[in-house]
Amino acid sequence: MIEKLDQDLFLLLNAIHSPWWDKFMVLVSAKLTWVPLYVFILVLLAIKYKRSLLLIIPLVILAITASDQLSVHAFKEVFHRLRPCHEPLLAGLVHTVDDKCGGMYGFVSSHAANSFAVAVLSLGLVKKKWFTVLILFWAALVSYSRVYLGVHYPGDILGGAILGALLAYGFLALFMLLDEKIVYNSNFFRPERKKNADNQ
Repeated sequence: MIEKLDQDLFLLLNAIHSPWWDKFMVLVSAKLTWVPLYVFILVLLAIKYKRSLLLIIPLVILAITASDQLSVHAFKEVFHRLRPCHEPLLAGLVHTVDDKCGGMYGFVSSHAANSFAVAVLSLGLVKKKWFTVLILFWAALVSYSRVYLGVHYPGDILGGAILGALLAYGFLALFMLLDEKIVYNSNFFRPERKKNADNQ
């Protein structure tokens, strides 16, 4: 029942397309498109956290790596849910662009997992309303592009978004713990503390 609803919603959303949107969604879905955004986020974090950036960067990398690898090895390779563009029952009904479909399995969406991991982790660090709205819109847009391109069901997107968000919350909690115990109390990260200690 749920799978049928997921397929019906997919067909409804995937049926809305045009040549212009085809090109736009391919661009949205491409990973290199968003390199300037990632640089912008790092600049915001560098301005706000300064010394803690040496801790934040590895955690961000670990969070994205975890979401990407878990979405594949703990979900796609376990559940074996065919992508809509590979589903025989939907043959001739799925709109794709340039006949690109990707691997056989689609649950959960790695794009959605990675995008929401970046979004939730960064909004939890930046803590600005305008940034929260923009970054969540970006994650939703990237995720929707996968439905538009015919390579994921809405359920794949939802599962990926939940996975990415949960991992992001976990890494946020880890950052708060390490920032207090390592960065704040460390003479390496706070050289003025070492200088004051040496003068005592």
